[in-house]
Amino acid sequence: MNSAESVSPTQAEILQRLHDGHVNFLRLQFSDVLGTVKNIEVPRSQFEKALSGSVMFDGSSIQGFTRIEESDMLLSPDLSTFLIYPQFSREEGERGKVARIICDVLLPSGEPFTGDPRHVLKRQIAKAAESGLKLFAGTEPEFFLFERGEGGRGTTLTNDQAGYFDLAPIDKGERIRREITNKLVEMGFEIEGAHHEAAPGQHEIDFRYQDALAAADAISTFKFVVKRVALEYGLLASFLPKPVAGVNGSGLHVHLSLFRGGDNTFYDKAGEFELSDTALHFIGGLLEHAPGMCAVTNPTVNSFKRLVPGFEAPVNVAWSTSNRSALVRVPAKRGNSTRAEFRLPDPSCNPYLALAVMLAAGLDGIAQKTVPPPAIQRNIYQMTVREKRHHRVRELPRDLYDALDDLERDEVIAGALGAHALEHYLRAKRAEWRSYASVVHPWEIGQYLELV
Repeated sequence: MNSAESVSPTQAEILQRLHDGHVNFLRLQFSDVLGTVKNIEVPRSQFEKALSGSVMFDGSSIQGFTRIEESDMLLSPDLSTFLIYPQFSREEGERGKVARIICDVLLPSGEPFTGDPRHVLKRQIAKAAESGLKLFAGTEPEFFLFERGEGGRGTTLTNDQAGYFDLAPIDKGERIRREITNKLVEMGFEIEGAHHEAAPGQHEIDFRYQDALAAADAISTFKFVVKRVALEYGLLASFLPKPVAGVNGSGLHVHLSLFRGGDNTFYDKAGEFELSDTALHFIGGLLEHAPGMCAVTNPTVNSFKRLVPGFEAPVNVAWSTSNRSALVRVPAKRGNSTRAEFRLPDPSCNPYLALAVMLAAGLDGIAQKTVPPPAIQRNIYQMTVREKRHHRVRELPRDLYDALDDLERDEVIAGALGAHALEHYLRAKRAEWRSYASVVHPWEIGQYLELV
């Protein structure tokens, strides 16, 4: 599925598909500034009104949107995102099918709402288009499957003890992964693969590369489908980056490439590593702005429990063509498959804002002709502080508090979010940090209570 490359259906065609598909409800889906998917569900009698963009909602009740005195907002459906959900349970089948369409948020005047995360990404896409460039992204979201305890509450007990690429019967999540994949394929998404990840109960499903807007739309829908299928199996699906100490956390690796027409601008047979200057400058931009992006790509207190040495997550700002300890890795394939794998993000991020800041960082690298430090082909975790300084390797922020300061200081990344989204994002995340910092955690009691 690729919303930007496929021909969008007309309202009349969608109404016909809703009728032929025996759909009883249509969800108008959008995202708040933190990435939580929201929706207004309308019955069949309101389909035509919904598709015409006439449905209004109260923006003051949505995180990061607007004030009470200017709360009315419109949902403008992107017709290219229409799809009918598969049946998740027998009860749903009895109530009739459900469809969804992703919407842009507009002001009553019809102007785009600048705090809409989807609009934030579309602004950067338009900026790239001014130079004839288009960002493509292949995403690799990871997640955990946990048992549910008393009363259906979630636990961190995994339903298997399998590891990387293991098979059933050790991998007890195989059936659920297949079910998730089948549902996604039925909805029209192109899935390249699915497998058990390194930690017990951890899984990964990989999407084929697509344009940046379609990639963000896909991730927001993917998370719903994963959680919905897991629920049918009595399990909890979690996209928390580091739910279990001592094992790998969950990442959202993103394979990035810039195309001009049908040509991948990252490929140059004569360049070092067969990479073009555009690719090197784009990578340079990612590295330069990584600290400023971190609060967006890794937006929770828990995100920074994943960003520690020894668990395949990046800790340092560096790039490589071989090892996976680097922030940016360039996989071996060349030609139109040339790409930069950005290993920083985790699946708790708002995919629209995350892709927007990645594109902004890369475009700034191209504009400034930023030259990245030499690629590092050895394990960065094992380098000494002196060696890191010699190779110009910087560290990422160590916690959300520092990351938010880095975000506010980075004019390129802050500018990409825009004043409205930036203000509300910083306010929400700093409140989150203050809440976390004021809690006395069990580790502190165990470590210090009798010692001091």
